[in-house]
Amino acid sequence: METAKSADGTVIAYDRTGDGPPLVVCVGAFCTRKTFVAPAALAERFTVYTYDRRGRGDSGDTQPFAAAREYEDLAAVVAATGDPAPFIFGHSSGAAIALRTAAAGAAAGAAAGASAGLGRFAAIVAYEAPFKNDDAPPPAVADPAAHIRELVQAGRRDDAARFWMTGVVHLPAEMVAHAPWIKDLAPLTHTLPYDIAITDGGVPVQELAKITAPVLILGGGNSPDWFQRSVAEQAAAIPGAQLTILDGYDHNAPPEVITRYLVDFCYRR
Repeated sequence: METAKSADGTVIAYDRTGDGPPLVVCVGAFCTRKTFVAPAALAERFTVYTYDRRGRGDSGDTQPFAAAREYEDLAAVVAATGDPAPFIFGHSSGAAIALRTAAAGAAAGAAAGASAGLGRFAAIVAYEAPFKNDDAPPPAVADPAAHIRELVQAGRRDDAARFWMTGVVHLPAEMVAHAPWIKDLAPLTHTLPYDIAITDGGVPVQELAKITAPVLILGGGNSPDWFQRSVAEQAAAIPGAQLTILDGYDHNAPPEVITRYLVDFCYRR
């Protein structure tokens, strides 16, 4: 384990493995740096950096939280690579962080007339950033982030995990009610409002239009229709972005599958 320090002083833990140009991996909800295990084929082509987002694993959790802190955390890991413009892979809310960090960096750089240190990426591969649209089923309560915080503060982390899976992700209640894996998710429930803050408000078209890095948007062919609409809208908003749908996969295509797309897209830069 190594660490980087974010702009607000938060310590961000990361691991690195492999050999080649740096590839920083930003994971989604209920994930830590241990979730994405780089396949051999990926580690042979990249030095892969996986990090614990704030509030997870060995990273700190300085308060108050704001979505911009997540962008600064990614920028801190990028700085730790020693490369001014590494490759980035983001999954789910991690994909949203990657895209919004790139947009924030492009906007800051344009305003300053030079790079401001955020979002200078060689290329981005983003797998299903969950920006919702009016095709998406609404959450079970009006303010899911507040409801999750209330459950966590009451010591009901298992219930918070179940609520996320049924009331936000919309898995069938019978699949979740007695699922043993809920216990594994419970320790990370306090970070779920962070994922909501990062992805709230629909596809941020005006933000994404500022991205200047090459972008590949990935989606799963088995994902719900609203997800497929969302990734199409994301790709349309980003200048020059490519969209690829992975037939036979949903929101959680394994790293072995994603590796081919990462290598093919990044090595064409």
